[in-house]
Amino acid sequence: MTAPVHPRDALHAPGREIAAIAPCEHIAGNEKMIVKAIALQRERRGAFDLTCDCEDGAVVGAEREHAAMVARVLCATDSPAGRIGVRVHDVTHPHWRDDVDILLGEAGARIAYLTLPKPEGVADVARMLDAIGRRAALAGVPAPPVHVLVETHGALAQAAAIAALPAVETLDFGVMDFVSAHHGALGFDAMRSPGQFEHPVLVRAKTELVAAALAHGVVPSHNVSLALRDPEAVRSDARIARERFGFLRMWSIHPSQIAPIVQAMSPSHAEVERSGRILLAAQAASWGPIDHDGELHDRASYRHCWNVVRRAQAAGMVLEPAVAATFF
Repeated sequence: MTAPVHPRDALHAPGREIAAIAPCEHIAGNEKMIVKAIALQRERRGAFDLTCDCEDGAVVGAEREHAAMVARVLCATDSPAGRIGVRVHDVTHPHWRDDVDILLGEAGARIAYLTLPKPEGVADVARMLDAIGRRAALAGVPAPPVHVLVETHGALAQAAAIAALPAVETLDFGVMDFVSAHHGALGFDAMRSPGQFEHPVLVRAKTELVAAALAHGVVPSHNVSLALRDPEAVRSDARIARERFGFLRMWSIHPSQIAPIVQAMSPSHAEVERSGRILLAAQAASWGPIDHDGELHDRASYRHCWNVVRRAQAAGMVLEPAVAATFF
């Protein structure tokens, strides 16, 4: 009897397969908050990624010490429950190379990704990727994937070229820096809801980023919500970003934002259950077309279902036992 074929083998499609990663990226800047976030990540079974901030989190003049602290904390973290990455300084900052040297040299095996802020275009990202690759090779570790913050006019104009770089895992929209780059032409309300979802300039920027990311198998990640202690406002921002714009992930800047973002950015339980049942039936039919609840399904809808189930698993959702045992 032929063994069942796994969906990752049966549903191959041209292009890069999008990474199934957590729906929330939480950023923490100082040692106390990083340690607390690591504990919370373990409590939530890796439902969010943690990004240690060596850019805005570092005190001016103490950048080297800050990067060394982050490396030390990462090395002291046994069996992390989820992925932990680091945001380094931008390519124009005199310390960005030191960030890369310290982090990859001292904790390279522990770093899941590096976040690159404020590139002006694809050339800046390629320059940083070259340095990252060289330092990783010197440290004897694989070069981590990168998350690229699109927060300048140049990066938005070249978003597709950036997304096409093989090492890029996510394109992240940075609304505050992007609004600031308009020299006062956009009001402060463009940084918060509802303006961030209604102003034509922001609508264009977000839709272009999402289209560029998804066309190249890269995860589009939405900007932060300024509502620090209003979970319903954060949940609304995440829901609009997901349902109206197609973002698959969102940044968190306060621990209270993590739960509503994870909830709103994750697939619904009904969608996950339906997708799982369709995948089980499709596998039983050797991935040929099936009639499921009176609907025709084939490999196109199977790929959609597989992405839904992968995203659910990455978000820490509890899958039906048969789905979990068969596919994960």
